[in-house]
Amino acid sequence: MNTFIGVAAFGLSLFCTGCSAGPPLTPPTPAPAGFDNKSNGVADDPTHQADQDKFEEFEAIADGLGPLFNAQSCRECHQNPVSGGASQVLELRVGHKGRDGTFQNPDIPINGGSVVIKGRTLVNQRAICPNADFPTTDIQERVPDSENIRTFRISVNLLGDGFVEAVDDSTLIEISRKQCHKDRGRICGLVLYVPVLESPGVTRVGRFGWKNQHASLLSFSGDAYLNEMGITNALFPDEVTDLCNTVAEPNNKPEADGLADIDHFTRFMRATKAPARDVRQAATAAAKKGEALFASVGCDDCHVPTLTTAAAGTPVNGGKFAIPEALGNKTFHPYSDFLLHDVGTGDGIAIAMEEHYGKHMYQIKWKGMSLENYRSAANRIRTTPLWGVRMHPMLMHDGASLTFRDAIIRHRGEASEVTKRFEKLSQADQQAIVEFLDSL
Repeated sequence: MNTFIGVAAFGLSLFCTGCSAGPPLTPPTPAPAGFDNKSNGVADDPTHQADQDKFEEFEAIADGLGPLFNAQSCRECHQNPVSGGASQVLELRVGHKGRDGTFQNPDIPINGGSVVIKGRTLVNQRAICPNADFPTTDIQERVPDSENIRTFRISVNLLGDGFVEAVDDSTLIEISRKQCHKDRGRICGLVLYVPVLESPGVTRVGRFGWKNQHASLLSFSGDAYLNEMGITNALFPDEVTDLCNTVAEPNNKPEADGLADIDHFTRFMRATKAPARDVRQAATAAAKKGEALFASVGCDDCHVPTLTTAAAGTPVNGGKFAIPEALGNKTFHPYSDFLLHDVGTGDGIAIAMEEHYGKHMYQIKWKGMSLENYRSAANRIRTTPLWGVRMHPMLMHDGASLTFRDAIIRHRGEASEVTKRFEKLSQADQQAIVEFLDSL
């Protein structure tokens, strides 16, 4: 294993929250929000629509679908209320503890045990075999009794993620630093440096996925295309299994415009507007009162209301992406710190390195990457961004909480004191916080 092991720098950067890599020359402007399928300015609307068509396109076996997969299009898992939003689609992840007590990836036998799937925690719920060409090849994944750590994870919202990608690392590091120095560190978000796959050797502060396993939307797209749809691509050229596979690798290649599907997915996400608030609900006296109470009990320590992106022109992702004017120096309201926390709901499942970074990730020295932090993140979950949460009937990472109050009361661990303060509020004040959440 050649992976360079470093220590995540929690306090090495003492920039103000919301600062960019270079101080902006003008005050930040609000990020556009809405559910109108219009571009935020990263691309013109016809280009954005064409990218959305790619995002919604159904894949067939001839396109490289599978052999193992969960969905046939990005939209299947991200479509409420429009393409790119969250949905109530659940994926299954499993594993077990080794003799040393650390999390271990599962071994999933398929085709009567002739092949064992390793290096992933994801259990795909669909398969393309048996079929007419392979009538006796049964590759459906099933969970063995040995894999006794099991959880569901709900699909995440992607709208507005271009602004999240454009937040400078220093902003998230400073939020963590302030948390860890407040109230004796009861709340202390973990900064996890993760590989930027389009820039081998480069890492950045993770912010996408329930475990913050990605910092780049292109890396995120490549990961999902392989692991959720089974489509190999430039960043993930290796199939999960060769059984039933009949399409040459990688399945996803650049087309006449020079862009592959993952490039279109990435530009689509970067051009989406932020989820908009319900302005009528937000204007009610109850919601306004609830917003103040939300802050006073400490919910906003992690559910940070406002962030500011880095200045336009700032290079990120190892220089592969320069923040455009449409994303640069913008304020937005995600209600998240995009850090990893233990709030008592962690599923115990660590990031599967080969699944999320490819089978050859150990052949690269990734700067500042700490395997110790990866292991410690097994019981941590990314702070759920609350923008658009009013459209989520199933809450928390596993969808197991069905009301806002259920979700709040479920917070323990680092959030124990905050939960206690909420429980001490009158019923009317608790309901006011619920009314506020129902405006997001």
